[in-house]
Amino acid sequence: MRPGPRNLITEVAGLSVGNMSDPRLKSGLSVVVPDEPAVASIAIHGGAPGTREIVLLEPEQTVSHVDALVLSGGSAFGLDAAAGVQSRLAEMGRGYAVGPVRVPIVPAAILFDLLNGSVVESAPDASWNASAPYRDLGRAACDAAGLNFALGSEGAGTGATTANLKGGLGSASAVLPNGATVGALVAVNALGRVTIGNGPHFWSAAFEEGDEFGGYGLPNPFPFDSMAVRTKADTLKSGANTTIAVIATDVALTKSEAKRLAVVTHDGMARSIWPSHTPLDGDLVFALSTGKRRLESSPELLGLGVAAAATLSRAIARGVYFASEAEGDHVPTWAATFG
Repeated sequence: MRPGPRNLITEVAGLSVGNMSDPRLKSGLSVVVPDEPAVASIAIHGGAPGTREIVLLEPEQTVSHVDALVLSGGSAFGLDAAAGVQSRLAEMGRGYAVGPVRVPIVPAAILFDLLNGSVVESAPDASWNASAPYRDLGRAACDAAGLNFALGSEGAGTGATTANLKGGLGSASAVLPNGATVGALVAVNALGRVTIGNGPHFWSAAFEEGDEFGGYGLPNPFPFDSMAVRTKADTLKSGANTTIAVIATDVALTKSEAKRLAVVTHDGMARSIWPSHTPLDGDLVFALSTGKRRLESSPELLGLGVAAAATLSRAIARGVYFASEAEGDHVPTWAATFG
């Protein structure tokens, strides 16, 4: 496997990504828009998810394709982002046809970023929630969608944190020997840590391509306390969690195969965040297939899953690695601490 030239999820042909942020709220969202409706499914392994239009992604449900996927901050307020994307896509003529009516299918997942030093935390009695901006941000993100986009404190990763460092929006890609492409997009807002002990080394180091997140490799020797469980419950406020991701491929998949891909991709999350999939995280992975390439065999699907897990692992580290400082932050960035 090798990364594509952009090392972004948009390496998968037929996808674009749009980011929008609100600096005052320290929050934002990211939208993945396929050129044409795409097969999608989901695997939820965290105990506290927040979602919209998720049941229809299960293999036994009727609707097989989606028009966009949304990752958003804002906790339940952020679910409004999908309505904004939906309304903009409807204006573009996109959506599931029901007679003369088109209904865009836009599943969404949210993370909790309301306690990160934003105006919401500093002025909880303010009326911001009467005019929460996520719907408008969703429309704007849809219009901004393109092949290139920024990582770190951008989009859905704007206000994300981990137990010891700022989180962020990460992405990575891999081109397989047979030419198939896999790409990951993730908003890292974990209860736990993505780094080992108190050093700069990422749990994802075994999968790093070049120096895409610093090139530090694994520590030698491993810190004696590397397996100690340290979470936001120790240092910040519990409940401010959840890592949400999209794994995409140009290989044609059924909904059942996309479901399996989403399940296997969670291995990459487990290898990158310690601990992950906790009762206080809503960890989930969307799987998206643009169907540009034919699936040749079951062993090819196995290889696709392996590549997907490794690519998500890399994307998680990149989200934290590229995070930037902002006024009022409760935790430092990786760059400020180790760069």
